[in-house]
Amino acid sequence: MNNNYYPQSIPSVINNRQNVMPNNNSNINNLPNLNNIPGMENGVNLPPTNIDYVDNIFRLNIGKEASFYLSYSDSIEWRDKVFTGIIRESGKDYVLLDSNGTWILIWMIYINYVTFNGPINY
Repeated sequence: MNNNYYPQSIPSVINNRQNVMPNNNSNINNLPNLNNIPGMENGVNLPPTNIDYVDNIFRLNIGKEASFYLSYSDSIEWRDKVFTGIIRESGKDYVLLDSNGTWILIWMIYINYVTFNGPINY
């Protein structure tokens, strides 16, 4: 083995590298302030609440009772179906209902319209 291939030991290379690297902490001060970015709070991305997409409307009405009218065009048994329950969760493509202890996951693509028993938040 050629001893000239590795001229220095690893600890001395690490020590020399520390002296070569710039000690400039100015990059820390140049980081963007994440509190000034819309939709960010303390560096955490929050779901938009000011956009009236249907998933945000459902999200703003979690805990309210609603009736979901759905159509399943490829099904003979479930051509048209109504689910009534309390909205527990909402995502971009689904709504999770609690209907008397039965949890129902509804995909948004099947929803025709929704009725609420009272005023809604939007």
